[in-house]
Amino acid sequence: MSIHKTIKDEIKNAMIKKDAFGLTVLRGVLAAFTNEMIAKKVTSEEMLDDDAVAVIRRLVKQRKDSIDQFTKGGRMDLAKNETAEMVILEKFLPQQMSKEEVMKVVLAKKASAGEIDKTKLGQFMGSVMKDLKGKADGTMVKEAVEEAFK
Repeated sequence: MSIHKTIKDEIKNAMIKKDAFGLTVLRGVLAAFTNEMIAKKVTSEEMLDDDAVAVIRRLVKQRKDSIDQFTKGGRMDLAKNETAEMVILEKFLPQQMSKEEVMKVVLAKKASAGEIDKTKLGQFMGSVMKDLKGKADGTMVKEAVEEAFK
């Protein structure tokens, strides 16, 4: 089942359970899907899973940024709310790789690439990100690449 259809089903379940918070979050995701489809001029009724994952990742990143800002501002009540929303959103994302798994991929790529100049680290990281698209967080990949080239 596609992510788009899954979210629609979860909206129905939230309505049945009278889960107002979950319903609000899921409707926001559906609205983000609709906005993305309009922006890309997609005419199908459902968004492709790759695009849906990209939208959900963007929403999770927004929540992380909000949590950081609210925490710095001393608004723990709002940070707690954003964290709860992020937990709901993360259920729809594929399982992320661990730091050790990312490091193995980086080291294997480094071994196959041979000697890499420090000025080309950005290109190397780009190629690793392309290999790990959707499987690992960019920050974790960046840390692994920097650690591998110390």
